[in-house]
Amino acid sequence: MTDFILDAIAWGGYLGIALLMALENVVPPVPSEVIMGLGGMAVARGTMSMAPLVLWGTVGSVAGNYFWYALGRRFGYLGLKPFVDRWGRWLTLEWEDVEKLQRFFYSRGAWVVFVFRFLPTFRTMVSLPAGMACMPHWRFILATFTGSAIWNAVLAWAGLYFGSNFRELEQYVGPVTIALSVIIVVGYVYRVVTWKPRAER
Repeated sequence: MTDFILDAIAWGGYLGIALLMALENVVPPVPSEVIMGLGGMAVARGTMSMAPLVLWGTVGSVAGNYFWYALGRRFGYLGLKPFVDRWGRWLTLEWEDVEKLQRFFYSRGAWVVFVFRFLPTFRTMVSLPAGMACMPHWRFILATFTGSAIWNAVLAWAGLYFGSNFRELEQYVGPVTIALSVIIVVGYVYRVVTWKPRAER
């Protein structure tokens, strides 16, 4: 994966960074940590500059997240009702929960989108419910751009700081991401086992 990212950066420069970051948000296995970290290494070598690197990386992040936002907005939260009615037990959701979530995302969801930009997996997943809740476009884009810019800057500066040792850092990023994913799965299983519909509480 690292060689693929290096080839894309060498071929496309800043545009390659933007395309990779867009792809990272559509196909999660492409790691943003490595993309921006290697970009930071390029800054250390003098082949890139920090400001355009972060800017193009953030533009790519917004584009990839907007894909899921637009998909959710087109589908709409009302389109979920048959699915929730049938599979609500496994989603640990009732339709009343979906309606509350829709109202929350419309009024205050920008903060959720902003915070989730710093969390693996969730930073992509949150765009879908934001779209389904019809969060205003400008609010979604602003929250996504701001959160992504901060996260991408941190990753790029880490690459600049660690320089040639960034490949060693990559060895730790993978296990941490896996550990967080395991925690999420365990939490979900626990919620499924303990969840009860309102009528049974």
